[in-house]
Amino acid sequence: MTAEWFDELEVGQHRPYGSYVFTLENIRAFAQKFDPQPFHLDEELGRASVYGGLCASGWHTAAAYMQCCARAVFAARDRLAAQGKDLPPLGPSPGFENLKWLKPVFPGDTVTFAGEVIAKRELNSRPDWGLLTIRNRGVNQHDEAVFEFTSKLLVGRRDGGH
Repeated sequence: MTAEWFDELEVGQHRPYGSYVFTLENIRAFAQKFDPQPFHLDEELGRASVYGGLCASGWHTAAAYMQCCARAVFAARDRLAAQGKDLPPLGPSPGFENLKWLKPVFPGDTVTFAGEVIAKRELNSRPDWGLLTIRNRGVNQHDEAVFEFTSKLLVGRRDGGH
């Protein structure tokens, strides 16, 4: 969502970020490095777990979201820059909330990520910036939500708050 200025974004605006395919190999590789739980590494132990099968780490799902989001944002910025458009500065995120892993992600699942602007707020203390609230979701190939969270992002204002 950071290819546009705060003033150009609207509540309800939806932005696809892309998809990520979870394979047995990339699930195991991520788990070995970052989250070595038995149900992320061993198929038999995964079947015996509450998940009913080897599944991706929730942090793997979060990392896949971040990869898709970053690629989408930078690709949009590159396209607009190539068209000679003026781009807003990239602002920091003051955090996120309501992180939920709604369903396990299994080998063979393709998760598609997207964001929707759910709120905008002008900042009196920082008139050159606006605060954007975005609901981010990941859905699998069965259109089942598997991941979601709400993020906040400072976005540059074209008019500088005037």
